[in-house]
Amino acid sequence: MKDIRLDDTIAAISTGGMGAIGIVRMSGENCIALADKIFKSKKNISLLNRKSHTISYGHIIDNRTNSIIDEVLVTVMKAPNTYTKEDIVEINCHGGIIVMQKVLEIILNNGARLAEPGEFTKRSFLNGRIDLSQAEAVIDLIQSKTDISRQSAVNQLEGRLHKKVSDMRSRLLDMIASIEAVIDYPEHDIEEDTYQTMEQKTIEMIKEMEELLETADRGKVIREGIQTVIIGKPNVGKSSLLNWFLEEERAIVTDIPGTTRDTVEEYINIEGIPIKIVDTAGIHETGDIVEKIGVEKSKSYAEKADLILLILDASRHLEKQDKEILNFVKDKKTIILLNKIDLEQKITKEILMQYAQNVEIISISVKQNIGLEQLIQHLKKLFFEGKAICAEDGLLGNVRHKNALYQAKEAMKRALTTITTHMPEDFISMDLQDANTALGEITGDTVDEEIIDRIFTKFCLGK
Repeated sequence: MKDIRLDDTIAAISTGGMGAIGIVRMSGENCIALADKIFKSKKNISLLNRKSHTISYGHIIDNRTNSIIDEVLVTVMKAPNTYTKEDIVEINCHGGIIVMQKVLEIILNNGARLAEPGEFTKRSFLNGRIDLSQAEAVIDLIQSKTDISRQSAVNQLEGRLHKKVSDMRSRLLDMIASIEAVIDYPEHDIEEDTYQTMEQKTIEMIKEMEELLETADRGKVIREGIQTVIIGKPNVGKSSLLNWFLEEERAIVTDIPGTTRDTVEEYINIEGIPIKIVDTAGIHETGDIVEKIGVEKSKSYAEKADLILLILDASRHLEKQDKEILNFVKDKKTIILLNKIDLEQKITKEILMQYAQNVEIISISVKQNIGLEQLIQHLKKLFFEGKAICAEDGLLGNVRHKNALYQAKEAMKRALTTITTHMPEDFISMDLQDANTALGEITGDTVDEEIIDRIFTKFCLGK
């Protein structure tokens, strides 16, 4: 793990952009004394004498020039009942960028260090207030796109996943302790009923892990959204569909082919499902260098998409370029949209069936608002098979958590084999230890230090 001192004072701006109020935060053993140097209370009360979790009104002073910087409210929070389990001071100043930067500058000039991204939360983790899964939930909460994804992050932050994992690890450690006792005292063999008990416990735990893993894909969708890419030839209605989803004129729409030359990305919310929808440049042969870059970018997005919405112009005959695009998406999760059905149709579903089998084909008219509700219903069905989604589904939405739990399950399956075949005790212990180590990666108890550093670099400054 990157060297990090826990005995110094860190500081950062904790609010982004410009607003009515801005917060500059400090954490560390000397932060209250530091704040007292640069804060002048209206009642001349020292911050050192203030009770924990109280607010003082006054001014931040540049103690080198004795000039007033801003009128502020200062909150003092004393360890251990704080976010980092250290003393914390939060200065609520006016939200102008220059004001916040000036307050931060004075703090740094008086001995604090600029916090690294996520260092406040990292200290919370290192000081034992939260585990690694809860720390990651902070990111999820900040980045949540829907109310369900927000509630899912809150559940994880409250320790729902931590509780499940800790419970499994506790049971594993009990099993390991029993086996280690036999290894330490070889004159006592494992009795048959002990093997049966371990076998039953292992089967129960494997089932529990599998049930949790079944929610992972739904959780990933809740957490990250469905990456949905709209593709097709130029001028088939891609940008019009994006604008319909967003209920605003986000993309420029004209009758001129090639109007969209780059991708346009937006999030939409369909009954709790966050969908990252990407409008792409029309796929076609072109000698224009800029258009060519846009076409290649469209194909690249389509390769990585969870879902492709392929739009065809039903008022034009199926052309060579259409067939090439149909071939390009044949092995991908795709919905074909036959647009412009309010005009005379030249393409029918029957014609398309020759080129696209086992693919949902929906006839629509974006202009006349025909068939679009059917598209919405199919999107929900496609990813959730008609099941209602809830925040509990997002408990295992993190790919790192999923991989660690999968490794734990595989180790338990190996343990089941060693138990049922009555292999030597140390073989059983090794498999159970592997499972325990994998589960510990979720909470951060056994995770590689480099991974911990990488996780916290994803945080913004001040969090």
